[in-house]
Parts: sequence; structure tokens; C-alpha cells
Amino acid sequence: MNIRRRRGTQPASDRTPLRATLGAGLVTGAADDDPSGIATYSQAGAQFGLATLWTVWFTLPLMVGIQAVCAHVGRVTGRGLAANMGRVFPRPLTAAVVVLLLVANVFNLAADIGAMGKAAGMLLGGNGASYALALAGLSVALEVAVPFARYARVLKLMTISLFAYVLTAAVVRVPWASALRHLALPTLRLDRAYLVTVVAMFGTTISPYMFFWQAAQEVEEEEQAQEEPLLLQPGEAPRSFHRIDLDTAIGMAFSNLVGFFVVLVAAVVLHGHGVDSVRSAADAAQALRPLAGPLAGAVFATGIVGTGLLAIPVLAGSGAYALAEVGRWSYGLDHRFGEAKLFYLIIALATAAGTLLSLSPVEPMRMLFWAAVLNGVVSVPLMAATMVLATRTRVMGTLVVKGWLRAAGWLATAAMAVVVVAMFLG
Repeated sequence: MNIRRRRGTQPASDRTPLRATLGAGLVTGAADDDPSGIATYSQAGAQFGLATLWTVWFTLPLMVGIQAVCAHVGRVTGRGLAANMGRVFPRPLTAAVVVLLLVANVFNLAADIGAMGKAAGMLLGGNGASYALALAGLSVALEVAVPFARYARVLKLMTISLFAYVLTAAVVRVPWASALRHLALPTLRLDRAYLVTVVAMFGTTISPYMFFWQAAQEVEEEEQAQEEPLLLQPGEAPRSFHRIDLDTAIGMAFSNLVGFFVVLVAAVVLHGHGVDSVRSAADAAQALRPLAGPLAGAVFATGIVGTGLLAIPVLAGSGAYALAEVGRWSYGLDHRFGEAKLFYLIIALATAAGTLLSLSPVEPMRMLFWAAVLNGVVSVPLMAATMVLATRTRVMGTLVVKGWLRAAGWLATAAMAVVVVAMFLG
């Protein structure tokens, strides 16, 4: 079993529990609520009111299951998902999946960067395209110039921006009794538009880029703490798995809580005033201004910029990790530019491609549609492959996933397969 040893490793320290717990899972969950996700939630609320609220709790255990499995693979082996897949599956197959991931990420980046530019223009005045270029450039500069230990703290701090959507709900009148009823009891409708929207909400909560990012961040945090992969120190597994599972549960719950409030605000304000269609997250913020007041629109737009800055490095970085692992290049945000030039070049090129696409005349919702299609195509085989890795002793040794986590991972894979079939049949 080929495992990379860390030089100068030290025993894992007993750090402050909460600070040690909140890491890759929190950032991954927060990045799931990127402007593209906000647009999907806003459209669901505007078109169907409160009827899709139930999806936010239904998808939560599925998200926790598959994301925790990905994190376990990274922490146990000291390698990312693509590196592990390259050891088990044919490299051309792994490379093909990674290329599809990169293409889907570029479409997501385009929608996110375009929405950020428009939101910044709404807040500050001026040309949205200029803000889009500036924000994308800022994100790349931070990833390249700031050491990982400090950059990880920046990403965690930026998750606070998602509370903007909770605050937006605080300044509008919400029918809480009706909202909680729709949250608890699924609304089952067979019309095509409703089914496609439910599929889109599943697709925006369970996305391939999240799998690669969280696994890679577990490896980065392991290296920063100067710890060995768990295969070389299995005695640390219970403590590490407890931290990973709790971190992931908190991150995904935070993600879905924000999704709940976005759907709620769109349902109450937009749907309630006859607005049944939005083209992007920025359009949703703009529509809120005359209906719920300037403060609600401004808070919503601020959230778009904040979560976009959080999502860009996750989208660009997840693809860079995957491609660098397949190409067996030096990689990692803990490396300086001169030590991992190709890795950072991928991040810059993916962000640049997304920025250029955001400035094109292509409609944001069309970009979101194709990103959802590509994510759907990639997610099911990728989730199945991840579960194979996580349950194979050749990869995980005696630390294969089992019990509730194994069941949750396979259940998430099966549920996503149903969603993808529904997407193509809908």
C-alpha cells in the first residue's frame, strides 16, 4: 500500500474542540450556497412559493453522508479523490471524469462571477462587468499569494456572509405557520415544471466539486497539522472521524438552513407579488428592492458578493486538485507558486474562462442549466466510484466506511441516480 509519509510529523494535539471541528466541512457547505445555488433557490421560491421547502431537510442526510465519505477517504489515505481513483480505476476513465468536472465548474464560475458583478453594481453603482473582473482577479490573487493556513481562516470568516439571507427574512413578513407546514410535509406534484425544479434543487445541493474540495482540504489540513494519514496511525481514527462527521454535519446543516431562508424570502416576497421568474441571483436581489424595501435588496445582494468570493476558490480549486492529482503534478494551497505552477495555473485559467463566459451574451440561467446537466452526468458515477474507494480495503485498510455512513453514502448515490434519470426524462 503506497502511502505518503509526512516529514517531521507530530502526534495530533488536543486542540480546542469547536475550533478544531469547524474546517473543511463548514467551508464546503457554505460554498454550496454560491450565487448559482441562490439563483436556483430563488427561482424555486418565486415559481412555486413554499411548495419546495421540504427539499432542504430531505437532502440534508444525503449531503452529510456522501461528503463525510469523501472526507474520510482524504484523511485516511492522505490523498485526494482523483489520486485514489487513479490507483483503482483506469487513468483514462478518471481523466475523463475530471475533464467533465472542470467544464461544469467553468459554467458554474461564469454564473457566479456574473451574478457577483451585477450585485456589486447594484450596491455600489457602476459597471457590473468591471466588478466581475475585479472580484475574480481578487480571488485568484488571494489563492496564490496567501498561505493556506491563513487563507483557510479567511474562507471560514467569509461564511458569515451567508447570514445575509437570514437577515433578509427578518425584514419581511413571513407566514411562519404555513412555512413550517410546507417544510415538514412534502408537496407532491406531477407537473413537469415542478419536477424539473425539484431536480434542480437536488442538483445544486449535491455537486461533484464539493466532493473533490472537501477530500483535498482534509489532506491540506492534515499536512498543516503535521499529521500522518490515518492508515499510518489508525489509533487516531476515532477522534478524527468524530471531528470530520461533526464538521460535515454542521457545514451541510448551515448550507441547507441558508437554502431554506432563500426559498422562503423568494416565496413570500416574489411569488407573493406575482413575480414567478428570476434569471439570476442578482435579478432576485434587484426584484426584492421595490417589493420588500431597499434594505432587503441590499442585504441579499451583499450575500451574493460574499458567498461568491467563498465559492470561486472552491470551484476553481476543486478542479485544480483533481487535474493535478491525475497528472501527478505538485499541488496544494500550502505550496508557493514556484512549487506548484501548473496547479495554480489551472486555478487561474478556470477562473479566467468563467469570467469571460460571464461577460458573453449567454443567459445566466442557460449556463446554470448546462452546469446542472454536466454535474448530473458526472455525479452518479463519481459517487459510486467514491463509495467503492471508501469500502475497499486496498485503499482504506481496516478503516473502510461502515455502518450508518456506508448506508448514507449508498443512499445518496441511489437518490442522485433517480434525480438524474428524472432530469433526462422530464
